[in-house]
Amino acid sequence: MLRPLIALAGAGLLASACTTTGNVEANAAGGAALGALAGAVIGNNVGAGDAGTGAAIGAAVGGVAGAVKGCREDGGCGAAVPNRRQYYDEAAGRYYYYDPASGRYYWENGAPRY
Repeated sequence: MLRPLIALAGAGLLASACTTTGNVEANAAGGAALGALAGAVIGNNVGAGDAGTGAAIGAAVGGVAGAVKGCREDGGCGAAVPNRRQYYDEAAGRYYYYDPASGRYYWENGAPRY
């Protein structure tokens, strides 16, 4: 009974890295919790009937899957980048783009260009 709790605590600790949005952490923690629950159920009903080992494996797999999902939500980890044409402002020395949805111009970092 103690092994699943240790696995969940370890997964939560690993998921506590810092990002600006918190998507990676939240999804990693949720994935680890769901993975541990599913792993405990599967581990208890299959093979030697060891729920602790199943929970540990499920927490690890769920945590990794959740972290990747959060990273993709933040636009990293191979997520598709929107196709937009950029222009170069020689006076400012920066790139900008036009957003047809809003009808406005933005700098490359997303700040409005006035």
